[in-house]
Order: sequence, then C-alpha cells, then structure tokens
Amino acid sequence: MMKKIRIGSGAGYAGDRLEPALVLLEKGKLDYIGFECLAERTIAIAQQQRLKDPEKGYNELLEYRMEKILPLAYKNKVKVITNMGAANPESALEVVRKMAEDKNLKGMKIAAVLGDNIFDNIEKYSDTIVWETGKPLNGLDGEIVSANAYLGMEGIVKALQEGADVIITGRVSDPALFLAPLVYEFGWFVEDYDKIGKGILIGHLLECASQVTGGYYAEPGKKDVKDLWNLGFPIAEVDESGDAVITKVEGTGGTVTTSTCTEQLLYEIHNPEKYFTPDCVADFSKVTMEQVGKDKVAVSGATGREKTDTLKASIGYKDGFIGEGEMSYGGPGCLERAKLAAEIVRKRLEMQEVEMDETRIDFIGINSIYRNDSREIICYPEEVRLRFAARTKDRESAVMVGNEVETLYTNGPCSGGGAAKYVKEIMSVASILVPRDGIKAEIICKEVL
Repeated sequence: MMKKIRIGSGAGYAGDRLEPALVLLEKGKLDYIGFECLAERTIAIAQQQRLKDPEKGYNELLEYRMEKILPLAYKNKVKVITNMGAANPESALEVVRKMAEDKNLKGMKIAAVLGDNIFDNIEKYSDTIVWETGKPLNGLDGEIVSANAYLGMEGIVKALQEGADVIITGRVSDPALFLAPLVYEFGWFVEDYDKIGKGILIGHLLECASQVTGGYYAEPGKKDVKDLWNLGFPIAEVDESGDAVITKVEGTGGTVTTSTCTEQLLYEIHNPEKYFTPDCVADFSKVTMEQVGKDKVAVSGATGREKTDTLKASIGYKDGFIGEGEMSYGGPGCLERAKLAAEIVRKRLEMQEVEMDETRIDFIGINSIYRNDSREIICYPEEVRLRFAARTKDRESAVMVGNEVETLYTNGPCSGGGAAKYVKEIMSVASILVPRDGIKAEIICKEVL
C-alpha cells in the first residue's frame, strides 16, 4: 500500500484559537501539526520587542499554546512545526525546552531554524529597489528595524533529519511548514519540482487553518456553515504521489467542500500559473478538486518549475504614528452633527498647526467601508459614529488628534457620546528581492534530559 501521512493545521495567524488544535492533537490521528503564526508586519513588531528585551521577540502566545500542546504532542507522537519563533527562534527554543523539561517530557527534541535574519547585512542591499515605492531601499523614509528573508523547507527538513519533535522557525514561507514533512517522509528529491509543487498546494490549503473549513466563507442564507462556534481545523491526508484529501475531525463545526477549498486556493494568489515560493515556482492552473465524501475533498494536479535565484525579503521600518478619535451621535440629524464635528476637529488641528501627512474621516455605518462620498443614502441612519484619524511623524501630534475628538463632548455638536482615542506607532513593511546565495538555514537542536 502507498504510504500516507496526516498533517493538521493548528493556527492560521498569530492570534488564532487554540481549542481546535487541541482537538486535532487528541482526535486527528496526526503525524504532524503546523502552526502558521507569522504575517509580514508581525515579525517587524516582534523585532521591536526584541530590541527592548533580548529574551523576547517570539510569538506572544507561545507559552500559552505550548502549555497544552506539548503534553498532547508527546503522548500522541505528533511532531509540531511552527514559525512562532518570529524574530527570536533561539529564545523560543529555550522557553519551549524549559517547559518540556518541567513537564518531564524526556527525550523530546526541540529545534530552532535560523538564517532568515539579514538585518546585520542590510547595507548590502541599500541600492535594491523596493517593490512598493520603486525606489532604492536607502530612500525609505523611516528607521529600519528588521530585515528577514523568506526561507524555504530546507532548515525544517534538516531538523526532522536530526530527530526534532518540535521545530520553531522565524521567517519561512507559509507552505514550507507543511511541505517539509512531505519531503522528509516520502524522500522527495528537492528538484522534483512537480512533487514540490503538489506539496506547496497542500501547504497553501492548510496555512490559513479554518479558512478551508468554512471560516471566512459563511454567509447566512447563501453559504450556510454549521456550528461556526465550534469550527474544526483542517487535516491533509497525503500519499507519496503528492495527492491529498482535505478533511477535518468528525463532529467539529464547519465544512470542507470544493467551494471552501477553491476559495482558499485562490487566496493571495496573483498568478495561478506562477506562485513564487523559495522552494519552487508552483503552478496551480490545472488543479482539480473532487468531493469524495462528507467533509472530504481530493485535490491533485499541481505542478512546479525551478526555483528562482532570489528570495523575497521583508524590511520592517518605523513609518510615523496614527492618532485617532471616535465619537457617536444618534437620533434625528445625527449624520449632520457628525459631519459638523469632523469639520470642527479638522479646523482646530489646523489652527494649532498640527502637522498631518494624511487624514481620514469615517462616518461608520455610512462610508467607512465603501469610500464613495457621492453615493446616495437610501436609508437615513438613526446613529452614526465619527472616526477622525491622521498620520503624523511624531507621537505628540498623534496624541493631539485624539484629544481634539474627545473635546467634542462639550465643545462640539449636541448629544455626542462614547468618546475613544488611540495612538499607535506605524510599522510598515517594504519588500525586496535578495540573492539566494549566502542565505542558508542553520539548525539548533536540544533534547530534554
């Protein structure tokens, strides 16, 4: 019989729910579980945390998750792969190792994958063109705080070869978390790009967890999904050929259909024929899906081409501040009062010569999503919430924005209430391509004694 392995998805973003992952570990009959918890902006924010405290910079929910994951993974012999290391996989390894030691999980091997951090060599790329601006990297208007290249599966495969039970990475491509076990288990040749393309398809379907089981899919009366409150996370049962069946634990909420799988397949894919990853250029244009049972979808048909000579790198940089304030108005004339309030705030900030690079005024419930100021209001609102926000270069100016909105309590139109104000530092991300040569994954592996 053809060998098969079962891989579950335990998280689709940094703050995802934990309970569905625990169900997978208990009832999913898994060989592996992957936790994808690292967005482009997340690692820049994590690097800021590491600059403040050298022992931090990993996912803030690492301890919370591992407290319950480690014993279940140990008991059920499930290997855990995650990018929760963020900007500090080394510290994350030590934290997890100490937790495993305290729980007496003897023999468990914890590994960290390093090599994605290229911050110390950032000057080498100063003339590299930034995708978002079309200008050289050294022209960014803000302090660079992080630089991380997208690694592929290589480091994770090495860690598995060393017997690691828990593998913690920094910046790797999302599908690599799920591709690596396939390459390791089935002995796929890393330049068999059709097989690698199939593995990337599986990783792409799993990487957002509940999106493929009905989360972010449901629309009442049109696309009904049962028991969303108890949404189950997906499992891929994969054979040596790279074909897979996407499913979930029986009895959990949600649904797995060709429609949910198709929506996830198209997620973040600019060109289905050329999906660039560090491990190959995948081609999803001939993918087929078939409903082969309740909550079971067979997927096949992905292929791939040779990987590129470059890797994408995300550059995190400080990009000013956003100051904002909110105030609610209700009853007859509420929209007119909210518009007057916005004009008052705008003029008061101008009067105080507060420097604002950009402003945005939202009347929530009217135009905060559909930015069409000329559209006709069919149903006059009974309530509206004003949001006045501005981008500034310094924190002090951002604070003044929220303060002026708050003063509408007694210095603005009648019957305003529910004031709120916020200030946040903007961490922006710039994207560049860097030569693959010289960027290598490194492994640290420690055993619990």
